Amino acid sequence: MSTPMVITAAMVGAETTREQTPYLPITAEEIAEDAVKCREAGAAMVHLHVRTADGKPSQDAELFRAAIRAIRKRTDVLIQTSTGGAVGMTVDERCGPLTLTGEDRPDMATLTTGTVNFGQDVFWNPRPLVRDIARRIRALGLKPEIECFDVGMIDEASILAKEGLVDLPAHYDFVLGVPGALTARVDALEFMIKSLPEGSTWTVAGVGRHQLPFVAHAAERGGNARVGLEDNIYVSKGVLAKGNWELVAEAAKLAKAKGRTLATPQEARKILRLT
Repeated sequence: MSTPMVITAAMVGAETTREQTPYLPITAEEIAEDAVKCREAGAAMVHLHVRTADGKPSQDAELFRAAIRAIRKRTDVLIQTSTGGAVGMTVDERCGPLTLTGEDRPDMATLTTGTVNFGQDVFWNPRPLVRDIARRIRALGLKPEIECFDVGMIDEASILAKEGLVDLPAHYDFVLGVPGALTARVDALEFMIKSLPEGSTWTVAGVGRHQLPFVAHAAERGGNARVGLEDNIYVSKGVLAKGNWELVAEAAKLAKAKGRTLATPQEARKILRLT
């Protein structure tokens, strides 16, 4: 419990809309402004999707470049880019941010290691596609965050490690509560923790009403937490969060109440073993 807790803010996502919440940041400047507030509230990292001007999900490299530059101009928060994109995107579309190099290169990228029902759709990740994305992440010199919507995705990451596509110990993100995937239950979280390769680190992202309660569960178990408008738009029942920063602030309170300190970006870099 002496290890600081890494709080990640999932800022935008691909599913949340302005019709659902007027506080969703869309432009690079809006994202950067919210990212600054998230850093001040206790986040060490932001998980980044981008949108077009009309709010449609996109994985366009230039939109990522603009958002990354706007964030880094204002704050030192770590930036993790999504390679999940939105349901229906091609692998090349999804890997748009992995074409960024130099000062625009992200600090980390996600890697989902299996296919899963996603609401009324299917988040399609057949094994050849997963290996394609893993190679691209590795070629850019990034450490992946293994996104797990079910327990078998942990095992698949271990197979990727045997193939030389992922290094162990790794960092995992348990996304719990997506309709059609593993539900947000404490016993499920416990099983996933026990299934990890030795020395690995983990984050839990509870979806919807499970988001903040699972921050507390993670804090108690020495893990890390992801919050934000990608996964949940309410700070309490029926009350919209006024930005990602408000959810980060609530997560920070929960972590501190469980005796955890909050990781700075520099500490998070060491905890997550980022180069």
